[in-house]
Amino acid sequence: MQYTAVMFSILLVSSVFTWILIFIASLFILIKASDYFVDSAETIGLHIGLPSFIVGVTIVSIGTSLPELITAVYAVSKNAPGIVVGNAVGSNIVNIFLVLGLASISCRRTLRVTHELIHVDLPLLVGSAFFLAVTIWDGVLTLAEALLYIAGLSLYLLYTIHTEKQSADTAIKETENEPKKREFSWKTIVVLIGSTFFIYLGAVYTVESVIKLSELLNIARAIIAVSVVAFGTSAPELVVSIKAARNGKSEIAIGNVLGSNIFNIFGVMGIAGLFGTLIIPQDILSFALPMMLVATILYFFIAQDREITQWEGGILLLFYIFFIGKLFNLL
Repeated sequence: MQYTAVMFSILLVSSVFTWILIFIASLFILIKASDYFVDSAETIGLHIGLPSFIVGVTIVSIGTSLPELITAVYAVSKNAPGIVVGNAVGSNIVNIFLVLGLASISCRRTLRVTHELIHVDLPLLVGSAFFLAVTIWDGVLTLAEALLYIAGLSLYLLYTIHTEKQSADTAIKETENEPKKREFSWKTIVVLIGSTFFIYLGAVYTVESVIKLSELLNIARAIIAVSVVAFGTSAPELVVSIKAARNGKSEIAIGNVLGSNIFNIFGVMGIAGLFGTLIIPQDILSFALPMMLVATILYFFIAQDREITQWEGGILLLFYIFFIGKLFNLL
């Protein structure tokens, strides 16, 4: 009897370790494939003569959110809605508390932006967060509600295109004309097709590993999604924002988080909701969702004066530590 228990424990540890490795590998493939997809798609878009601002607000902005998006769609097909909602809500928490917090601390000076955020951008962020809260508060996201998310995404993209076009027109007036096309070879098309396949492959095994780990460790899928998966899919935003902050590019560091969070709600939740009704786990409604709303409100008040200090970044990090500690009953 004791021998059987020991063997069971060994097999359990072995299985957990194997699926953890699969999770890490699949998440890495998912993120790297998305990078290659964005690069190759951007090259093709510029080569065929698309305006750079159109490429930026469509190919680049959506492409950087492909890990969350493809993972969400596949999770719905596997009847694992907790992964969808957990990833979207968790990514928004990570982006504000961890990404923005570390970016602020790593910046040599205070993060400052010249763009007036208070008029449209911040209200859009807060509005999207509360729209998510009121639509999933009853524990269900229906097809009709998903269509409203798509409408919100359309409005956001139209606003972004309008804003980017104004910036592009200003830049053209201030600089000499530059070639709009970018040379590419057939290798670029091969990379585009190959990266699309690996994005799907990475999403499949990311979802499968979360399902297996939740069963082996007896942890809710939503908890793994809102913490580990959210951290992994937010890794690109983390790297980009910290690098931008260190190089004095505050606009990118702050805007990257804002745009990603709005798309996570309207885009990821909306598109995933088109493939089936989403049942929202109680773990998300009782703790993760309120924490996301707190993070969004903090972002609003911190960023409305168009600067984020290192001290404010430290407070954001404290909130993230609290969030993870409470999530896994460590505090």
